Amino acid sequence: MSEQVRLTIDGKTVVASSDTTILQAALDNGIYIPHLCSHGNLHPTGSCRMCLVGVEGEADPVTSCITKCREGMVVNTKDELAEKIRKLSCDFMFKTHPSECTGCPKYGKCQLASISQYVGDTGRKLKANTISVAANTSNPIILHEMYRCILCGRCVRACQELRGVGAIKFAKVNGREQVVIDGDSLKNADCRFCTACVEVCPTGSIREHPEITEKLEGKTREEGYVPCRDACPCHIDVPRYIRFINEGNYAAASAVVREKAPFPHALGYICVHTCETQCKHEYLNEPVSIRNLKRFAAEHDDGEWKKNTFRKPESGKSVAVVGGGPAGLTLAYYAAKLGHKVTIFDAGAKLGGQLRYGIPFYRLPEEVLDKEVDEITSDERITVQTGTRVATPPELLKQGFDAVFVATGVHEGIKLPIPGSELAGVIGGTNFMRAFENGEASVGKNVVVLGGGPVAMDCAGASFRLGAENVYMACLESYEGMTSPKEELTWAEEEGIQLFNSRTFNEITGEDGKCTGVKVQEVGNFRRENGKFMFDKLEGTEQLLPADNVIFATGQKPEIPTDGSFGLELCHGNYIATTGPNGETSVQGVWAAGDAVTGIKDVISAIAAARRAVSAIDVYLGGDGNITENLAPVQYRDPNIGRIEGFGDLPRTDPRVIDPKTRVSEYKTCGPMDKGFDEALARCESRRCLQCDLRCDLEPQKFWNDYVGKEGEGA
Repeated sequence: MSEQVRLTIDGKTVVASSDTTILQAALDNGIYIPHLCSHGNLHPTGSCRMCLVGVEGEADPVTSCITKCREGMVVNTKDELAEKIRKLSCDFMFKTHPSECTGCPKYGKCQLASISQYVGDTGRKLKANTISVAANTSNPIILHEMYRCILCGRCVRACQELRGVGAIKFAKVNGREQVVIDGDSLKNADCRFCTACVEVCPTGSIREHPEITEKLEGKTREEGYVPCRDACPCHIDVPRYIRFINEGNYAAASAVVREKAPFPHALGYICVHTCETQCKHEYLNEPVSIRNLKRFAAEHDDGEWKKNTFRKPESGKSVAVVGGGPAGLTLAYYAAKLGHKVTIFDAGAKLGGQLRYGIPFYRLPEEVLDKEVDEITSDERITVQTGTRVATPPELLKQGFDAVFVATGVHEGIKLPIPGSELAGVIGGTNFMRAFENGEASVGKNVVVLGGGPVAMDCAGASFRLGAENVYMACLESYEGMTSPKEELTWAEEEGIQLFNSRTFNEITGEDGKCTGVKVQEVGNFRRENGKFMFDKLEGTEQLLPADNVIFATGQKPEIPTDGSFGLELCHGNYIATTGPNGETSVQGVWAAGDAVTGIKDVISAIAAARRAVSAIDVYLGGDGNITENLAPVQYRDPNIGRIEGFGDLPRTDPRVIDPKTRVSEYKTCGPMDKGFDEALARCESRRCLQCDLRCDLEPQKFWNDYVGKEGEGA
């Protein structure tokens, strides 16, 4: 049974548990003792002999990382014999270590170099006996340069005792002890690629590939080590909710998403999932299907999260929200919880903005959106006025509102000023999708969609469903450079779209005032300079695409007049100018965010911008601006992830998608074309997560100056 004991270390009296080692007691009190094989997350071995100290009453120095504290113990970290032994140990380590430092990738961040500076050497010149083994760069994520290895054993212990994987081990190679992979590759050794070995390695013998480490520059450990969470504009805790799914706690997983975004179900259908673009599993084969896992969790939301949500007393303040899209609804949701009365003004018949009128119902079911909108607007502190256009938002301040938030979106499609754009049958993509959602759209036999982004894909899909026989898509981007999510591009190709990449649009041809085709031409050297697209037209490559309808999906802009009547400073034509990172505008008391500020982006970015704005508005109204929520139960992150056979080659799980013929011909009755995951698929996919956040639980590497106490105390 442990008890508190008092001991003296270098003349300083400290109190520690009897279960604590001398090394830890010293470090906890700002007294540095050199150590290499010891690590805060690993069982001590005492093998490096660097942490020897003198203890009064002991004839020989003791190993401080394995010696427990005792009452009345007197410790001398500068014991003469201990110092000699650690100097010699340091010499022997450098005997097998490369002599160069400035060329080392861990230069300035190497614990061995730091210790050698602190300890010094004996002055002896031991004959070098470096390890002759070539660098192994063949494994994904992790590279091995074991000629730098000092055999401290941290990596092997982390992989075996901490993670329960055992992908690396000690073995004799040509008569010398070395750290080796337990197989011919990390994949064949069933490595989980958690990078615990990388984190604990003191020298850089084991580290991540340069293209990964480069992404860590300028970031905190939490940001750099968990790239999926960092890439999400709302910083949703992706590994946490995937772990809940793997544990079978689906409602908790949905609650994690709700901590950052009030639209978990809608996002599960349509989020552009920037998180997946940064998923490190891509280095093995394909990224984890994060969005589909989010949707599966939302489908199993039991509402228990409501018991944990915050709700502050009424503040007596009121906020006007102009625009009921994702940004406006998000701000209203949090502003009401912060205690403010909220009125949402929206020009449409229903709330939802681009979620409702820009994304077709066969991709995002109306009932899914309605449920999440109702969840927000059911708050008695929120009043909704649809069919109401606010011409001059700052005037709402004069009407008694204490703050105004503007998120009017970009609902006006842009037609490029090329010859023939005024012909009948030519329509902007936004207007086309709104007409499609309202059941008012129609197309002819041949449709040409100009543009290659998500809106263009939706226009193409809607055209097929309206009866078009041929849908052509022409865009400046190469196939690899298209901005559409890859699965949407795949779906469009399955439905029969004909792609014309790296094309510019010269002219829309017509007859009797009606469009008949589009002249396109191949381009080369496509680039962006000073915000403008630049390219070279390739001679002799012009061709005519037949068209009964031409749909411009080349951009959208706000429906904001530029005559000054809107009451806010504008920029880039008719976008709202903001003066700060939280959406402050030219008028005090008015904030703005979403596509009307940034141009057309994605839903999750609009939600993130609204979160920043509502915090700023709350502070302006006298609150603390804190919208942090802990809706899910506390999760234990088990470091012992264990071995999964064939883990590195586990294929990405595809969602269930209705076959192309059925989803096109029966789109009104078959429901969403993407059916997502069932439980078996979700559990299967959740196992693929690398659990990158576990690395954050490991003690960061420290150097002797990190332990030096203040005012001369410590080392």
